[in-house]
Amino acid sequence: MQTPEAVIFDIGNVLIEWQPERYYDARIGEARRRALFAAVDLHSMNERVDAGGLFRETIYDTADQHPEWATEIRWWYDHWIGLASPRIEHSITLLRRLRAKGIPVFALTNFGDDAFAYAQTQYDFLGEFDRAYVSGRMRITKPAPAIYAMVEADCGIAPQALLFADDRAENIDAAAARGWQTHLFTGPEDWATRLHQAGLLTQTEAMP
Repeated sequence: MQTPEAVIFDIGNVLIEWQPERYYDARIGEARRRALFAAVDLHSMNERVDAGGLFRETIYDTADQHPEWATEIRWWYDHWIGLASPRIEHSITLLRRLRAKGIPVFALTNFGDDAFAYAQTQYDFLGEFDRAYVSGRMRITKPAPAIYAMVEADCGIAPQALLFADDRAENIDAAAARGWQTHLFTGPEDWATRLHQAGLLTQTEAMP
């Protein structure tokens, strides 16, 4: 297999844990959280942000449509960093070690434009990518084939020379269909092993 010329990281659940249900369970308990998520499709709301909707406006408009849950819905914006945490430190270390060796590292993420800009003020490593492909800016989300084509056209690297890690199988499958090398992320240890097997990091470099 060809040695990758660039490595592409998803962000949610690869570099930062993204578990909104866990945040709400801690705030209001599992039973009430289940009732909220059954009454309001919060993940669909978030997908609208990822596709280019304004961060605060999309969430506050949804809250206005569901007054009985308005306070809790607004937390998605008001306490967003609590939903998008903690950092996955080993993954961040891998990103930095790749870049230290001169290997281009990109992000390809379903993320709102203004939400990503805010996240960059909270997480220093989000400013360290050689290229950041953010769905809210691109107005298209994974796993639409066109988003992968846009990455290829912009970076100028052949699909088979790209190695992409994502935690969602549908996103990986769409990339693989275009010829990308892929890794379904289940934890940083397996990702470290894959980067070593690809000849990008030594065993020592792949360690936390």
